[in-house]
Amino acid sequence: MDTFLYLTRRVLQSLVVILIVTVVVFCLLHALPGGPARGILGPQATAQQIAQFNHEQGLDRSLPVQYLYYLRTLLHGDLGTSYTLNEAVSRLIEQRLPKTLVLTVLSALVGLALAVPLGMWQAVRRNRPVDYVITTLSFVAYSTPVYFLGLVLVLVFTQLLPWFPSQAPQGDTLGQVLAQPNALVLPVVAGAASMVAVFSRYMRAATLENLSEDYVRTVRAGGSGPRAILWRHVFRNSLTPVVAMLGYYVPVLFGGALVVEQLFNYPGMGLLFWSAAQSSDYPVLLGCVLVISVATVVGTLLADVVQRIIDPRVKAGRA
Repeated sequence: MDTFLYLTRRVLQSLVVILIVTVVVFCLLHALPGGPARGILGPQATAQQIAQFNHEQGLDRSLPVQYLYYLRTLLHGDLGTSYTLNEAVSRLIEQRLPKTLVLTVLSALVGLALAVPLGMWQAVRRNRPVDYVITTLSFVAYSTPVYFLGLVLVLVFTQLLPWFPSQAPQGDTLGQVLAQPNALVLPVVAGAASMVAVFSRYMRAATLENLSEDYVRTVRAGGSGPRAILWRHVFRNSLTPVVAMLGYYVPVLFGGALVVEQLFNYPGMGLLFWSAAQSSDYPVLLGCVLVISVATVVGTLLADVVQRIIDPRVKAGRA
């Protein structure tokens, strides 16, 4: 029952946050130079065309009525029309979002697959030379901008060691992108590097904390070996703060993906966003902001759900 109430509370909170996001995007839309009509029709639109558009779209009504209309269009999947590509924004995002999700998920999986065992390994070898070396490398990786790391990867692994192509896989469909795994390596590594640095530190700290708990001493007194204690008992309990942090790290993952896509010419939402920014295609920009914001909220919600499953001690009243 407590789990059900907790999940219900978190879902309602997420819906409220999404509603607030729509209000912010609605305000940004009306803050565009010349208003929404100018942003959608383009800078060449005449005053008569703008007036006609405002009347047809109900933009000459009160703001509350306009907002309700805006919500209705969002629920129908209408995010406006790109005036540079002359195509529905929802259609553009529908084509690009799966590719961005693939890049983000792969980066997250690779990052976690490396960070979790690395953090536990550091905890077991605390204050030894290898621990200091890995800690130093983690700080360097975390403080290195994604675009600079990407440039280094391109220089090393496409010029000095020509193992991978410098350009990400190209294709109109997700299948075409996945058919070129070799070209995905550098973008995924660039996206996962900072995650390895951050989450290995969290896993190290969580493992050290659990190793000092009473239940570990009890299990050790019962005759269990260090490896069994580490993987059967400490591992699961140490994952809780890592999973919680993962939810809050979703915006960082998406932000890094935007840079990685532009750097490696990956045909996802990041490249779409940069192209729209260069051409001042406001409907596409705001559509991307809305979708990424909603994805961030959903990602945080899923992380909280997984955390609750891993550790039922999470309080139902947690914000």
